[in-house]
Amino acid sequence: MQAFLKGTSISSKPPLTKDRGVAATARSSGGENKKAKPVPWVEKYRPKYVDEVAFQEEVVAVLKKSLEGADLPNLLFYGPPGTGKTSTILAAARELFGPELFRLRVLELNASDERGIQVVREKVKNFAQLTVTGSRSDGKPCPPFKIVILDEADSMTSAAQAALRRTMEKESKTTRFCLICNYVSRIIEPLTSRCSKFRFKPLSDKIQQQRLLDIADKEHIKISNEGLAHLVKVSEGDLRKAITFLQSATRLTGGKVTEKVITDIAGVIPAETIDGVFAACQSGSFDKLETVVKDLIDEGHAATQLVNQLHDGVVENDTLSDKQKSVITEKLAEVDKCLADGADEHLQLISLCATVMQQLTQNC
Repeated sequence: MQAFLKGTSISSKPPLTKDRGVAATARSSGGENKKAKPVPWVEKYRPKYVDEVAFQEEVVAVLKKSLEGADLPNLLFYGPPGTGKTSTILAAARELFGPELFRLRVLELNASDERGIQVVREKVKNFAQLTVTGSRSDGKPCPPFKIVILDEADSMTSAAQAALRRTMEKESKTTRFCLICNYVSRIIEPLTSRCSKFRFKPLSDKIQQQRLLDIADKEHIKISNEGLAHLVKVSEGDLRKAITFLQSATRLTGGKVTEKVITDIAGVIPAETIDGVFAACQSGSFDKLETVVKDLIDEGHAATQLVNQLHDGVVENDTLSDKQKSVITEKLAEVDKCLADGADEHLQLISLCATVMQQLTQNC
């Protein structure tokens, strides 16, 4: 039996070696495949340095001074989504610590992580209490502190924000905090008073167009001027949304992006359809109005999108008086709130369009 086992083990050695060779080859080829693996363009073209952040001159100037002096206050970044808040602090942290120490010195938590009072007391507090060790391999000076990034801090509970106050003060020698939010009014006053506040402005159309054209050149995409202008318009100052739409449109068309493709990708209701809604309201016929609304819902258009586009149409309409505009805008606000609370789309749109019809037919 022992001889049989020995024989088996001897004879099985060569195949094992062969398997190892195959496995090694597979691993190496897997590594090559990983290198070529595509990444979302939002991550691929995320700014790597503070200088690359677009249209936020004041923030960049202050951060560059801080980087030169290797000192950083507690920060509070607020502003609309897609304006570079998270990218700015990540780029600053990379420049401060270098790629080696970045993982050790930076703790990032966002809305996908649980961030109740228990997390603040345990995870954040424990990280803040760690002693700072290590130095940069390139010989550049490394600041003697860590950074805690709390992304979308406005979704943290008030209790968790309150628990953060003492930690920010107690660990100020070894830790800096960066709070990122869309609405600064949702951050409690004791936290905002402990931070340097920076407002991130919505990106201008020109800056967005430059960045999108740069990406289009690097990815060998043909995009028409009308398509580019429409892409900037539907993204509403959100560069992240614009880049995502551009990548989706490229995948759909194979590299030739037009205005119609952007409209389809972004879920925007075509201008002809909006004109049709106004025409039905102008006619004074409730039957026509109901038919138009039913067709809108059957085509799968979002009611919230219609509310937003109708608002733009009403504001830009020169034939309406200020009183008529105010009545329609008030109704738009009511419908938007009802939709957010889960009301029926069909009834809300009928109610909205009926109000618009009353205002449009007053002059007739």
